[in-house]
Amino acid sequence: MVDLYKVDDLHLSVADMTAKPLVGPARRIEILHGLSFSIPKGSVVGIVGGSGSGKSTLGRALVRLLEPSSGAVIFDGTDITHASEAALRPLRRRFQMIFQDPLSSLNPRHRVGRIIAEPLRLHGFDAVADRVGRALDHVGLPRGFAGRYPHELSGGQRQRVGIARAIALEPDFILADEIVSGLDVSSQAQVLNLLEQLVRELGLTLAFISHDLSVIRRLCQRTIVLYQGKIVEDRLTDQLFAAPEAAYTRELLEAIPLPDPSQPWE
Repeated sequence: MVDLYKVDDLHLSVADMTAKPLVGPARRIEILHGLSFSIPKGSVVGIVGGSGSGKSTLGRALVRLLEPSSGAVIFDGTDITHASEAALRPLRRRFQMIFQDPLSSLNPRHRVGRIIAEPLRLHGFDAVADRVGRALDHVGLPRGFAGRYPHELSGGQRQRVGIARAIALEPDFILADEIVSGLDVSSQAQVLNLLEQLVRELGLTLAFISHDLSVIRRLCQRTIVLYQGKIVEDRLTDQLFAAPEAAYTRELLEAIPLPDPSQPWE
């Protein structure tokens, strides 16, 4: 398979604002430590780890919401590691992000139709109203929802609006950051089924960030396990569940609730 992303020796540090000195710049804290991996076109890759593992930081580096300190992030043959905003502008349509909390990522003062339409207008798409309608069709929401406000929707419906906004731009890659963590079990299953369907129908490449390996197992062909900003495993998901190599992976697997605790997670 052809790689859509290639990441080589990626490091990313941020300023420590909790201990900012009176004089001079704040000290830097390295969040990601020399990550290297690839994401083939059309694949569904899970990025998993506990709180503070660096998984969301990695996701934001992939879509260049954060600029890496060093290393390389190559998107479809183009080095975007330190690309300027002007250079990134024509590429931004092609990699989209769905955020964990739709209430904070959807403008509460705008109706759903405008929320989906504004990025389309920003990127110069025509027939915007028709594209908004088709995006709602894709995520299983009635077109009449275009006239509703986010607060009038359920959590699962709001997350579908976030997905619709992303796919309306016809991207090649979508990063989904903990997008089912705030939903009930039934809504989680519906959103995961929807993502599977969209990957098949639209030919998307998907990176799915989660702290929950049971969700990763349900959706992802391959899993990258992060611990303290480092990759401890990068394997096919079935292989990882059958025979985890890293102690941290085993801890994550043991944390998955089981109907019968006497049964192993295989």
